Amino acid sequence: MKRISIVGGSGYAAGELLRLLTQHPHVELAQITSRSQAGRPLQRVHPQLRGLSLPNFCEPASLAPADILFLALPHGEAMREIDRYAELAPQVIDLSADFRLNSVDECAQWYGAAHLAPQWLQKFAYGLPEISRAALTGASYASGVGCNAAAVILALLPLQRAGLLLAGRPIVAEVKTGSSEGGAQESAATHHPARSGVVRSYAPVGHRHTAEIQQALGVTDVHLSLTAVELVRGALATVHAFTPPGTTEQDLWRAYRNAYQAEPFIRIVREANGLYRRPEPKLLGGTNFADVSFDLDARTGRVVSVCALDNLMKGAAGSAVQCMNIMCGFAETTALDFRGLHPV
Repeated sequence: MKRISIVGGSGYAAGELLRLLTQHPHVELAQITSRSQAGRPLQRVHPQLRGLSLPNFCEPASLAPADILFLALPHGEAMREIDRYAELAPQVIDLSADFRLNSVDECAQWYGAAHLAPQWLQKFAYGLPEISRAALTGASYASGVGCNAAAVILALLPLQRAGLLLAGRPIVAEVKTGSSEGGAQESAATHHPARSGVVRSYAPVGHRHTAEIQQALGVTDVHLSLTAVELVRGALATVHAFTPPGTTEQDLWRAYRNAYQAEPFIRIVREANGLYRRPEPKLLGGTNFADVSFDLDARTGRVVSVCALDNLMKGAAGSAVQCMNIMCGFAETTALDFRGLHPV
């Protein structure tokens, strides 16, 4: 059994971590910290945990050694005390953006300030297993993923691996996202997704997840826009790219099947009939799945690739637990087998 503690336990992503870890057969919860909620029951903030025997929130200063630390803090906080956290646990999984990028210059450009622990950037494996499984195996440190970045990366990864992204042409990604993205690492007790999420989830240009996409795929000409929609959970990425002349639909099928046929949480959804012929984020609420699809304009070579996921799961807590499973040698799908609900 691994003793798990969560630093920054009052946000939505931490609530999802708790939901998953309470079902995990190989871990036990030790401490869950929160400055604003210290001494109060977890269920006060995370009502989905009612009926479970769990510790109360505790002060961050009381954090004791554990086997694994999950850091669910706002951006900029984990890097301030990463040395302390690494002393408290041999394995650390950070859900924030602090260790996603491996370049000091990129961090400063996209996040507006110098990184406070640049010596740690190269120590973290990027926390999207579909591209980092080898690096995560046995790793001591894993970063989080940006939910919007994860959706775009998974939409494009088969094309990149198959050499079907035409050089010199831009990649345009538009992500529609639910309001819970704004409160993933804030206090869920004071966050109202229906009211405040729209403002936080609108970025027509210059979204910082652009850097993450470019780093993961090795491309440079990415244009990302983020739009809020009337949805609490979920992200839907619609990505436009160009393929080399002569690319066929069969080439795309081959690329997507080769990339994802062995992936436990990626499904190709491209149906000729039925109600849901392409990926739909509301069907993925609470799951660690990402559904992908593609369509080709053979006349121009433009491919439109789509990926839907739950921003709090595959875009945050679900991928973090998947990383933990890989790092610790557990079955990768442990505690992540919920298949979603229908109708919704």
